[in-house]
Amino acid sequence: MRLKRTALFAATIALLTPALLSSALLTPAAAAADSTGNDHHGIHSRPVATTLTTGLSGASGSTIGPDGALYVTEATLGQVTRIDTRTGEKSVYASGLPPAVIDLGGALDVVFIGRTAYVLVTLVSSDVGGTNVSGIYRVDDRDSFTVIADIGAWAIAHPPATPFDVPSGLQFALDRYRGGFLVTDGHHNRVLSVSRSGVIRQVVQFGNTVPTGLDVRRKSVFLAEAGAVPHAPADGKVVVFGTHRPQPRVLASGYSLLVDVEFDSAGCLYALSQGDSPGQVPAGSPALADSGELLRVTPGGRLVPVVAGLDLPTSVDFSRRAAFVVTIGGEVLRITGLPKR
Repeated sequence: MRLKRTALFAATIALLTPALLSSALLTPAAAAADSTGNDHHGIHSRPVATTLTTGLSGASGSTIGPDGALYVTEATLGQVTRIDTRTGEKSVYASGLPPAVIDLGGALDVVFIGRTAYVLVTLVSSDVGGTNVSGIYRVDDRDSFTVIADIGAWAIAHPPATPFDVPSGLQFALDRYRGGFLVTDGHHNRVLSVSRSGVIRQVVQFGNTVPTGLDVRRKSVFLAEAGAVPHAPADGKVVVFGTHRPQPRVLASGYSLLVDVEFDSAGCLYALSQGDSPGQVPAGSPALADSGELLRVTPGGRLVPVVAGLDLPTSVDFSRRAAFVVTIGGEVLRITGLPKR
């Protein structure tokens, strides 16, 4: 199968291609802090990135669970791993999910509603050679799941307005929304609303913008866009829209391959760049190694680097005034000393 056109294939193939994983497992360069913050005494301090844990396989999406731990999907293993945010200790939370059947896909993201976890699984259906459902799985037990929404089948029955190669799409990220979920599809370039009873509807259809990570605050949806090949920095955007008659508005732009967006506990908005694009490259080419950045979105609409030198990051979450960044190479970095408001 030849995958082309959309930049999310570049970003996500980079997440899961075995050759990339091998190179990312080499000793990484230390992450460099690029901006300063003030502690409560008014003394300037730089953000510091340290390794919390390593050894994840096909790591992709993540979330802070109701117990305060970090939960990360491992797509190549078909599992969700719990990580203690203080000690880095790992334990298997759920296993037996459909693993990736091609170089990308499988379990890509996870969220909790109450104490129940829901996992987004993609590119495992028959149109890519799989035998499973591409959609949202409810975790019933450590090795027991219930499919609550077959997004792949819905996508095939409701093709997007933009060109596509994979009929079932590539669902990339999900977040809680009105008792259900919002889901991005980076191949079909749209955002879907999914209820826990399996009702699916399209919220907004984009052009070739490649929506990736998202965060929902009240009635507003904050969304990262990776941008189309060749991943020009100007096409990496953070946008915001409401779900009723959505009209996306650009909040900030200027960094290529944005793959996530998230608020911290203080209400500051951050974006995550996978890194600099090598230029006009074939779909499936990753960002340059050690060029990823954690960025803060300022009220004035700028993206300000907080930490640079990240090696192909995939997602970011915040807890206790620290950021937790998951990388392709199976690391989780803890970043402290973040800027104040």
